[in-house]
Amino acid sequence: MPSLFVIQGRDQGKRFELDAPCVGIGRDTTNLVQLHDTEVSRQHAELQWDSGRYQLVDLGSSNGSYVNGHSATRHDLSSGDRIQVGRTLMIYTASERPLPNDDSKVTIVGQGSSIRASRIVKAIGPEESSGLFGDPALSASNSPWLARARSNLQIMYRTALAVSHTMDIDQLLLRIMDLIFEWVEADRGCVLLVDRESDELEVKVRRDRQGGASRALSDESLAISRTILDYVRDNQEGVMTSDAREDERFDAAGSIIKLGVHEAICVPMQGRYGVVGIIYIDTFTPPGRVVQETSRNKFNEDHLKLMIAIGHQAALAIEDTCYYSAMVQAERLAAIGQTIASLSHHIKNILQGIRGGSYLIEEGLKAEDPEVTRKGWRIVERNQERISSLVMDMLTFSKSRQPEMVTSDLNEIVGEVLDLMRTRAGDAGVELVDKRAADLPPMTFDGEGLHRAILNIVTNAIDACAENQGSVEVATEHDSEQRRLRVIVRDTGVGIPREDLPRIFSPFESRKGSRGTGLGLAVSQKILQEHSGDIRVESQFGKGSCFVLEWPAVPPRDDHDFAGDTGGTARIE
Repeated sequence: MPSLFVIQGRDQGKRFELDAPCVGIGRDTTNLVQLHDTEVSRQHAELQWDSGRYQLVDLGSSNGSYVNGHSATRHDLSSGDRIQVGRTLMIYTASERPLPNDDSKVTIVGQGSSIRASRIVKAIGPEESSGLFGDPALSASNSPWLARARSNLQIMYRTALAVSHTMDIDQLLLRIMDLIFEWVEADRGCVLLVDRESDELEVKVRRDRQGGASRALSDESLAISRTILDYVRDNQEGVMTSDAREDERFDAAGSIIKLGVHEAICVPMQGRYGVVGIIYIDTFTPPGRVVQETSRNKFNEDHLKLMIAIGHQAALAIEDTCYYSAMVQAERLAAIGQTIASLSHHIKNILQGIRGGSYLIEEGLKAEDPEVTRKGWRIVERNQERISSLVMDMLTFSKSRQPEMVTSDLNEIVGEVLDLMRTRAGDAGVELVDKRAADLPPMTFDGEGLHRAILNIVTNAIDACAENQGSVEVATEHDSEQRRLRVIVRDTGVGIPREDLPRIFSPFESRKGSRGTGLGLAVSQKILQEHSGDIRVESQFGKGSCFVLEWPAVPPRDDHDFAGDTGGTARIE
């Protein structure tokens, strides 16, 4: 069935199945494709079925309709076409057709065939990549052009590796800035991305070169000229200025001159669907020394061309990451929708418990019997905690979020979890053992998120030990060599059957019956993955389990060290 999938805009992640001969697109509720985009008209466009395919027809909308970046009033759609209305970008997928299959034309050669005449080339890793770019015997003195070409190819190869090895946009941008500063003698650099909601540029990564005369820059925030940013974004082209004072494109009274910028390169991050951001680097001369200093130029045309190529690579990676995030969000929401029946059953049990507790409270008040009243209140309180936990798990699992990274004490977080769980462990006859490391330094992580992840794991461990009244041991660990933080939760409970291990992190998988929602482990894994970490599990059925929560140890950030800093340390003037 044909469909529209929203990859950008307020409705990102939604998929609209197209099953009518005429499908409306707009803000009005009568449209099958209803969008919550203020720049989309109430009746913006229609998809009309004609001759076995859909045709996009603009209905005289205020901001127009676009297909693959071109304005369109009427356009026959093909699978993969990009439709943009307002700030919303959608991918059109036509009905799937089976691929032609003629296996008689494909022959798999047996082992008896000779391959000795062929040359087998092994896979090449990053450490062997330098050999790809020409004969090392051809030095720069023998062939300067070839040396530059080899250098440029190596930079693009390393950029492609950086792009392909991460799905984290912040880490990707940090690596891109590191590569740029290795290659060009820039004093300052910055990456700005376009915010989808406000359409404004926001600083994501900034970098200052450390050492020498540039060290003073690390005590200042980077002021970026709006003149040059506006020029690049409006013209969608990279620019280089070798002398800002003499460049006719920029007013000598503008901010680029006043900020002491001598040379600058600014390039758009041009992706498939438009400009997603800007990369900016410059050389800086303090305003008091502009006249006295006449240094050689550090930037040339090769730098500009390679910066444009790097910006394009980074933009494609960002678009792919956003598309992947939208797909993950859609799958997450679909999983919740498909399991609403089982959740309704679970909520019904909780409400029945609350109703029973309320009845006891009412009877105790009538009879003026405090013991019956207390018993009823304990039932209400227990079920209130269960429904609160259920709602928080659902919100955490369904919502895409960035961890709030602050300096925190892991031992303190784990201590709070242990204090919360002591009563539950005592009621179940389970021994709770504190094995926190004594020398754990403060680190940067989302304390609230990890508190919930650890709490879910410890709760499961206590429940697993309730039958045999075993023990739960909670330990913390800092691996300084591998730069990792760990929380280890060991229990002597019933263990997990081998056939169940691959499914324990799937949403709504639970072996607790009415006591569990099946979201606890899925939520914990999601929180660890948001920290670029994961959860490892070892379990032996009948003997117990060990859960290891592990993530990168990020030391507290020094506010005066801007090398590789992310966000908030640059301003646009």
